Amino acid sequence: MFNCVNCGESVASARWRLGFHRCLDCGEKHAKAYKHTIVPMHKSNYVPIFNLADLVGINSKSGNHTYL
Repeated sequence: MFNCVNCGESVASARWRLGFHRCLDCGEKHAKAYKHTIVPMHKSNYVPIFNLADLVGINSKSGNHTYL
């Protein structure tokens, strides 16, 4: 028997073996707490950004940064 690390509700053994130690409800709440966006870099690949400060002026060719 595997229990959720947040609420103590039972978690399926297959889900636990995959590394998900939260029930579906707590897992969804935990996933929604993290916000990110995917940004295309100039002449490069796509990069996930988690911090708004990293996003400001990321593709600015002139060096001028616009602060939100």
